[in-house]
Amino acid sequence: MASTPATHRIGFVSLGCPKATVDSEHILTQLRAEGYAISPNYDEADLVVINTCGFIDDAIEESLQAIGEALHENGKVIVTGCLGAKGDIVQRSYPNVLAVTGPHATREVMDAIHQQLPPEHDPFIDLVPAQGIRLTPRHYAYLKISEGCNHRCTFCIIPDLRGDLVSRPVNEVLNEAERLVEAGVRELLVISQDTSAYGVDVKYKTEFWNGMPVKTRMTEMCKALGSLGVWVRLHYVYPYPHVDEIIPLMAEGKLLPYLDIPFQHASPRILKAMKRPAASTNTLQRIRAWREICPELTLRSTFIVGFPGETKGDFEQLLDFLDEAQLDRVGCFTYSPVEGARANQLPNPVDEDTKQERLQRFMETQAAISMQRLKRKIGTEQQVLVDAVSESGVIARSTADAPDIDGLVYIEEHAECQPGEFLKVRIDDTDEHDMWGHIIA
Repeated sequence: MASTPATHRIGFVSLGCPKATVDSEHILTQLRAEGYAISPNYDEADLVVINTCGFIDDAIEESLQAIGEALHENGKVIVTGCLGAKGDIVQRSYPNVLAVTGPHATREVMDAIHQQLPPEHDPFIDLVPAQGIRLTPRHYAYLKISEGCNHRCTFCIIPDLRGDLVSRPVNEVLNEAERLVEAGVRELLVISQDTSAYGVDVKYKTEFWNGMPVKTRMTEMCKALGSLGVWVRLHYVYPYPHVDEIIPLMAEGKLLPYLDIPFQHASPRILKAMKRPAASTNTLQRIRAWREICPELTLRSTFIVGFPGETKGDFEQLLDFLDEAQLDRVGCFTYSPVEGARANQLPNPVDEDTKQERLQRFMETQAAISMQRLKRKIGTEQQVLVDAVSESGVIARSTADAPDIDGLVYIEEHAECQPGEFLKVRIDDTDEHDMWGHIIA
């Protein structure tokens, strides 16, 4: 059946983390379902939607610049996302925006669009592919399992922006995963604010998927996802005790041997001030136990240096933790006094020069660790997922590499393959981030 040609064109700018990307995908899917076209530039758009980030100062500045650019180039702008939840900062900066919403607000965004550009025909579901509209390449997709967070970390304002934990029904998550796999997705990246807490808010309610009972709980969800025959990668995993349950699934090949755990620090005093769970001694013991069960396990984490009250001794404890933990992939940030964060009220703030000096020492320490850990892979065979192919070679990722944040595998030879294909590669060389290899199968 031929559908009415779309007359309204919407420009879209998506900023922020993978969770914001999923919000953008939901809005784009609804736009296409209602017959709106997506414009690739400002000139052809009837209005522009900007999904913003408001977590740290740099992200706020980037979002405000994007809003200003869209207003200058187009003039009609709707703002959504985390920055929209930070009081009236958008309205004060740009009073002529058409509307402002917070994150996870597809309905509110669509209502604002309808006020400006009413849909011209009834929606037809066949305007949209079964897997919805995606901003990622065809072969991988983010799978958001919950919204919000029950933690009250003193450096973080996410609960103020996105609210308390709300878990998606597990059958809904698994049905979406199935549709994605059927559409050609080869890697599912499980995301949330707190993946380990999945289902706590609904008391691990049992749902039914493909006729089988499945608890709304991380372990049971992971077992089901592991049956789909694709890479499943876990992000934002807090080190709760039940995380131990999923390591055997990784050893069995049902999940990628990869854990993204935001430890944030190692000093017990600083962790307490951050209101973070776990102690570094217990964490080191668990890391050793995990690696005994799954030697191929890749551990990624993020840390904050220069937190208010952080002493030289606290920082040295953090460096000692890095040496002992031997993490594979690490990101680090200096403490940013985000407006509304309770940590801003703590005594003894660290000066900016000291923050930068500690950041540099931290990254130098971790670079040496990462280089040595990757060097061990020279001569090994690795399964890789192809991201891009050109005349000069192939860019791929191993099981140890999440898109955008980790390293890459470079294959500097012509190959008859396509993005989304798996290859077997022998590793020839490495540095602190990336690997180089040649195809063996």
